[in-house]
Amino acid sequence: MQGYQVKFEDYRIDGRDYRIRSLRDRQQYPAACDEGEHPGVSAANWPLFGVIWPSGQMLARHMSTYAVDGLRILEVGCGLALASIVLRGRGADITASDHHPMVPSFLAANLALNELRDIDTIAGEWASEEADPELFDLIIGADLLYERDHCAMLSAFIDRHAKPVAEVIIVDPGRGYAGKFGRRMQTLGYSCTQERSEMQLADHETFAGRIVTCRRDPGGNGVAKGMFPV
Repeated sequence: MQGYQVKFEDYRIDGRDYRIRSLRDRQQYPAACDEGEHPGVSAANWPLFGVIWPSGQMLARHMSTYAVDGLRILEVGCGLALASIVLRGRGADITASDHHPMVPSFLAANLALNELRDIDTIAGEWASEEADPELFDLIIGADLLYERDHCAMLSAFIDRHAKPVAEVIIVDPGRGYAGKFGRRMQTLGYSCTQERSEMQLADHETFAGRIVTCRRDPGGNGVAKGMFPV
């Protein structure tokens, strides 16, 4: 963490306080990024992992009351992993995933700040195809669809890591790709819905997002393959 300027923020979620160390601002671009030492993380995107985004807050709040007993859970593109930290606080079986090289150190520091046990991590390269990928009952993420090709890459990554019966929950701030992502998931055999949700942030601003939920259950009542609402 040498060379990084950080700040500490407090979040109260479902009656519990969480203290999070984050980057002080989004204007920190280490020279290593420009030298190409970390492929896949551009200079423009380098500091974005170190911010608690509104979508991440909404996902964390959603997970604070979600029924997760007995589920193996993966957070994709976790960044500062607020949702994973909330889930760990509930005793959930949670694994975090992100391709940014600074995520593991920030995650370890924030778990320690909140006196929580370590969280397992897996590689977060969406384009990679592991020979024997780990499988999960529930896969979650927030604000992941900010480039056109992310829909195909993310849906494929999720499908590789989903158990035959699985659920996917993605919080999207309305960047315009949620509908395309839902339709991609439907082609993979999932039924998908979305709901609009609002949340008041710490600065009293109101955040409006979409919660996209996709489910696959081959032995259930069948998979709805109608058009995914935009």
